[in-house]
Order: sequence, then C-alpha cells, then structure tokens
Amino acid sequence: MGLAKARSEEVERREICFVSSGGNAMKYKRPKNNTALSKKEKLALLAEYITYYQQVVSREPAALNRKVPREAFSDLLGEIGAIILRESPRLARRPGPVREFLEANPLPPQVARLLSDEFRGFCLALNALKQWVAAEQAAADRYLLGGSARKLCRETVKTCLVAGMALGKDAELHHPIRDGRPPIFISKAGHASIEGQISMQGNGGDLIDQALEPLKKAKHQSWAGLRRGCLDLLGNPITYGSQSRAGNDRTFARQAADAANVSYSEILAWLDARHR
Repeated sequence: MGLAKARSEEVERREICFVSSGGNAMKYKRPKNNTALSKKEKLALLAEYITYYQQVVSREPAALNRKVPREAFSDLLGEIGAIILRESPRLARRPGPVREFLEANPLPPQVARLLSDEFRGFCLALNALKQWVAAEQAAADRYLLGGSARKLCRETVKTCLVAGMALGKDAELHHPIRDGRPPIFISKAGHASIEGQISMQGNGGDLIDQALEPLKKAKHQSWAGLRRGCLDLLGNPITYGSQSRAGNDRTFARQAADAANVSYSEILAWLDARHR
C-alpha cells in the first residue's frame, strides 16, 4: 500500500506541474513520466488493462472507440489556427528557412498566378503541425510504457477482443480513447468493425463467418480448400492432385481474404479456432 500511495501522490504532483508551469509565453515542453516502471510492472499493468477491456467489451463493444467531440476543443484549436494564420505569412516573407524553401521550389507559371507565397507558407505550416502532432502522439503512447510500448502491448494480448480470433502479423494498434491510456492490438477485421466498416450483427457476431459462409456456398467450395489456398499463398508447400485444383484453392483464398478484409494468416487462425 505504501508504494501505491507514493505513486498516487507522485501522479498528483506531476498533474499539478503539468497545468501550472506557467505564463502565456511558456514554450512547449513534452510531458515526461518521472515514475519509471520495471518490465514486470508494465506487463502486470497491461494484463490488468486487457482483462478490464475484455469485461467491458463483452457488454459494450463501442467502449473500444470513444471520441471526444471536436467542439470540446474548439477554443483551443481556434487559438492554434489564429497563430498559424498570423505567423505563417511572416515566415513566408522574411529571410529565413521558409522563405529560402519557397524560393528554391518555384511554382509552375500557371499555378504561381493563383498561389501567393503567404498561402504556400500557411500550407507548409499546416504540414509541419501535422508532423508535430504525429510525433507527440507517438511520444504520448510511450508515456507509461517507454520505448518498448508496442512490443509489450503485442506480448500481452494474443486474441482479438472484438472478433475473437487469434491475432495475425497484420494486427493493428487501436486506441480506445486518446487520453493517454495504452493502445490495444486488435485484428484488422476487429478494427474495421469498431470503426463501423463491418457490421457486428449476424452469425453470432463472427465477422469472418459472416463474410465467408455466403461466399463458400456461392462458390461451392470447402473449408479444406480454403485452408490449402491460404497456406499455399503464404508460401507453405502443398501437395495438389492437379494444377486446376491448386489454382481453384488459391482463387478461393484470395476471394475470402477480400470478402472478410483480413489476411490469410487470420483466416487460418479462424479456421483453427472453429476446427474447420
């Protein structure tokens, strides 16, 4: 309890420093976590975190995809936009790296008549802001877990919390909420479902089954043929009785992967899980 209390007090101290580091002229300084966790502690934290989401998702899958309305930050974003509008024309006109870049990369005459240097500077500033945001979001992902965040997240979860399938090589990191909590590895199909690209309804919520059962029946194919086709396309040696059979199985595997929007490895994991 003493360690937990000490860490709680440290978190509170850091939060106070974070919001009161003072003054309108303050330059940006990336937030840093001063409480280092050991690998064992990180894995324990992630295991508890995944267990929590397993319980939550079983009741409410939408909990994996919470987004704060952009209007909540409208004043802040408006201030940032005003700064860009004010500063980017100055950077485009006065001597310096932005002015030098514009001069070194002239526009074709027909475009130059339509784009001012001030607007070009504004566009360059927007692109710089986008790159900055991407770098800071990546740093935020490392706040709790450090540079090994991705590896630790992958090590902790083996099954997609959404689709119930074993995770393949193309599993994706997904942020349930962009508030500093760790991301979670989910399958490509699971990610598509929580983003509203694939329906969770029908066939017991099995996304791959929902896509492949109708395809199998329409093409008069077998699960064994699908397995052979996936293995073949992944470079595994398969013995076929004929070239036409081989081509047929590979075609079915390609069609299945496209229909379910998953990889061949994910299809194989799905077949294994359902003993097909």
